[in-house]
Amino acid sequence: MNKRLLKRHKRQVARARGHKKLSEPDLRPPEQIRAAREASRATDGRGMGPNAHSPAPSFRGRMAASGSGAKTDA
Repeated sequence: MNKRLLKRHKRQVARARGHKKLSEPDLRPPEQIRAAREASRATDGRGMGPNAHSPAPSFRGRMAASGSGAKTDA
């Protein structure tokens, strides 16, 4: 079975190499590239990216803090 898996892996790697997408060079002049970088930095800001933390507490944190997660009337 090991030989079969090895052959399968080799086929997959060969196919992946054939399907590789080459990136195209950026044909803009350096001034345009610099301006685009500055513009993207200005809109991102600090803490505004896709991985920024939200100010609201997460649901996981509340469930863990309450113990079992069951509702209690007090």
